Amino acid sequence: MANKKKNLTPVQQQYQVLANEREVKRPVLKNCIKAFFVGGFVCCIGQFISILYMNYFNFTEQTVGNPTVATMIFISMLFTGFGLYDRLAQFGGAGTAVPVTGFGNAVISACIEHRSEGFVLGVGGNMFKLAGSVIIFGVFSAFVVALIKTILIQLGGF
Repeated sequence: MANKKKNLTPVQQQYQVLANEREVKRPVLKNCIKAFFVGGFVCCIGQFISILYMNYFNFTEQTVGNPTVATMIFISMLFTGFGLYDRLAQFGGAGTAVPVTGFGNAVISACIEHRSEGFVLGVGGNMFKLAGSVIIFGVFSAFVVALIKTILIQLGGF
């Protein structure tokens, strides 16, 4: 960072000082609190859906995860399609991006953005731009965790 300041001309340095003075200060604590409560609310909805599935569709605690995740993704896709998720994300910030609903929002947003290019090349081709990397990261992370667990079990750690 210090090297960058040395390479700036005096006019650029003056502009940098002026820009830093005029920069809008972000309310970090307020944004963190809003993200915490919005993310917690999204997770409470997910827990409510899990309880409904366990009580009315005879799922167990071990099997209720997949339909709950699918339902949460579907709900976030509906909210994105109707324009409600963007308003919630504007308010809640990372609280809407971190849960699985952020994944559904990212997938459907790419579909909506490229629908004018057609269903196959537009929607189908661009649907998994972000989703593909998320899936690859998830599979790779699961592999690494399983490998570490297997090594620890073989060593007698667990």
